[in-house]
This record gives sequence, structure tokens and C-alpha cells, in this order.
Amino acid sequence: MLQKNQHIVVIGAARSGVAAARLLNRNGYRILLSDSGDINPSFRQLLEQDQIEFEQHGHSERAWNADCMVVSPGVPDTAPIVSNFLTKGKPVFSEVEAASWFCAAPMAAVTGSNGKTTVVTWLDHLWKTADKPHQTGGNIGKAFSDVAGLCTTDHWALLEVSSFQLDHIHRFQPGISCILNITPDHLDRYEYAFENYVSSKMRILENQTSDDLFVYWQDDVHVTARLNTMVNGPRRWSFSASGPVNQGLFVDNGVLTWSFDDRKEPLMPASDIRLNGQHNLLNAMAVALIGRAAGIPDEAIRSALGSFTGVEHRLERVGQINGAVYINDSKATNVESVRYALTAVENPVILIMGGLDKGNDYSQLSDVVKQKVRALIAIGKATPLLRDQFAGIVPEFFAENSLQDAVHRAHSLAEAGTTVLLSPACASFDMFENYEHRGRVFKAAVNALQEAS
Repeated sequence: MLQKNQHIVVIGAARSGVAAARLLNRNGYRILLSDSGDINPSFRQLLEQDQIEFEQHGHSERAWNADCMVVSPGVPDTAPIVSNFLTKGKPVFSEVEAASWFCAAPMAAVTGSNGKTTVVTWLDHLWKTADKPHQTGGNIGKAFSDVAGLCTTDHWALLEVSSFQLDHIHRFQPGISCILNITPDHLDRYEYAFENYVSSKMRILENQTSDDLFVYWQDDVHVTARLNTMVNGPRRWSFSASGPVNQGLFVDNGVLTWSFDDRKEPLMPASDIRLNGQHNLLNAMAVALIGRAAGIPDEAIRSALGSFTGVEHRLERVGQINGAVYINDSKATNVESVRYALTAVENPVILIMGGLDKGNDYSQLSDVVKQKVRALIAIGKATPLLRDQFAGIVPEFFAENSLQDAVHRAHSLAEAGTTVLLSPACASFDMFENYEHRGRVFKAAVNALQEAS
């Protein structure tokens, strides 16, 4: 933990960095918030209200000479100032690490390449259903630093945690950790080495002890391979839809079934889960296990699994025009998410893909694209990569300069019984503020077409 007399620089003045600076400032630390670009005016106003020193358009000598750093998740280790601190052996802390120092509540932290936003939103719904006090944040909604100080010992902190947020943890120790799955993603941040990315995800349990719990998907070979090399660490509960588990939850003849200490006990029929798709069945099982570990009764778990309707920008049905359905899956920022989406959609698909490539291997989608996609419309900087991979295997391939143009192109191609699916497989930052902004633009374009039709 930091010392009050240390000079601390927070690097990156987006949501997490500003929240970390304000939290540290409230607790009596001397802070300089530094950003290489523009700071949003609304954030500048908050910093001025709190009398926090900040700078933009570059890092001053004071920033470079600070004793230690709290780094925002959007700032890579290759950024010169971060690289300099790491080379000199100066402490570099992630925002979730710093926030955890001020959180009195037990933490349930969820990571994974896919599904973590859905699962943490579902956990929030479960805690509300069970009327349990909690705060939800991290890589979803509010930054952990925004809610950490609101947590008492009676609360739970429900956290979505990305690999970037785990990269610079030191003492971060959730009482319950969960890895949903690990598939290639963000390889541009990990020297294009998948094993580096796996190592980052596995850090979520590095400080856990036998008093803590780790929840994981039993069928993920990358997670189980790493677990097989561990001698100590947290207790383990697993989930699987393909076979029994020793301690955890599995599907037995269509029924979600607890398995603990050689005893089997039914929880609920899998068909009662409101969200469709195999991936959502696995998400529901993770939610159920985390809820049980936190002492939530089965009745509340059944109710929450059966009533949760999903999250915005994840396979979100936007509308129907002339018999064609339009679905917003802007949250799909990697290849495996697109595979989930295409598998979940039954009708022929007009697929809108693209954005800022993250080192994806698009060939992994070739089979399902060839099977399900009638036309592919590419946008953003990844367009040349998508053209090289898919132009020869889809009946029609188009490239458009904007998402609005892509929606209009899809509308011209769509027929009754087809699905227009935005599922980008890419980051959004080449054209949008974030994936939420991209999803809103898609929905606005679809709504405009609905009004005109």
C-alpha cells in the first residue's frame, strides 16, 4: 500500500484513472493525474472540484519523477512513462489494486474472455433478488474506485475485472474469483503471445488462500492446465454442461445439479433459464455457484436465473423491419464472441464486422461464417484483414466507411427471415468512444429505418 508522504502519479484520465485519483485524494494522498491527450471537460470539472492537480497533452518531469504510479487499464506497459517506471523498479499499481485497499467488503471478481459483463450484471440481479447489500463495478458501469469507499463489511463488491486491470495487482485478493473462459483476445497488448494473456487472466487467484474460492469452467483446457501446476491456492468449484464435476454445478439430464461431497441435489431445469444459448447456460451456472458461495439461498438463485433478461449490446434485439430481425452485439469484441453470436442465431445472417483489430485470428470463424453468413459488411481499420479472410467464402462481401452506411447496406440486402447482426470481433476505438457508443449508433440507425419504413 502507498505511503502518505509519497508522490503518486495516476496515468490516464479516463473513467478509471479519474476515479482512482479522487479515491486516493479523499484518503489523504498527494496526487498528480497525468494524461498524454485531452481530458474530458466533465472529468476536469470533477478534478477541479476536488482540488486534484492534473495535466494533459503530455507528462511533465514531476510525473516522470514520481515515487509510484497508479495506471489506468487503457494505458499499455509499452507507454514510455509506464515502461520507464517498470525498468527502474518503481511500484506500478492497477486501479483495481488501489481501490481494493479501501474496500471493507468481501469481493467477488469475475474475469474471462467472454461473458464477464453478462455474468456480473446477472450477479447484480441475483443480489437484488436476494435483497443483499452490494456495489457493482470494475470494468462495467462504475469504476471500482467509485464504489470501493461505499462498501461496508455487510456489503459484497461485485466486480468485472479485465486482464488489463489484473496486470499490475499486488495484494488484490477477492474472496471469490471466477474465470469463465480464456480464448485469444487483446494479443496486441501481450506481445501476440497467447500464453502471456492466459497468465494475465490467471493472476486473479494469485493472492487467494485456502480461505478463498475459485470458480471456473471445467472444460476450459487453458485454465485446467494451469490449475494442474498449482500446489496451493484457493478452494475450487467448477461448472460444466458436458459432464459431472467433483465440487460445483453440472447438467444432469437437463437439470442443473449441485455436486458437493459426493451428494447430488437438483437446483432447477436448464430450460427455466430465461436467456437462450449454450454460452448463457454456462454463464448462469457461474452465477449460481458464486451466489451459493456467498450464502444466497437456492430459491433466490432459481428466481434470478429465470428472470434475468440480458445486457445491452450483447445479442440485444433492436427491432424488425420487413420480416428481418436486427440484433446489436456490439459487446462482441473478439472472435469467440462472434462465434457465440452466430451459433445463437438460427436464421441466415447479414453480418456487420470490423473496427480496430486486436491481433485476432479470423480464420477460426471460417467454418461458421461459411455456414451461417449470407453477406458480410466490413467497417473500420480491420477491413483489409476481413476481406482477405472472408471475401472468398461468403456469397457477398462489402466494405463501408461508416456504421450507418453498413446498416443501410444491410437493409438493402435483408429479406424476411434473415437476421442483420452487428458482431464486430474488434475494438471500437478507431471509430467510436467505446463499444457502447458503437451499439447506440447501430440502434439509432436501425430505429431511423424503422420510422421511415
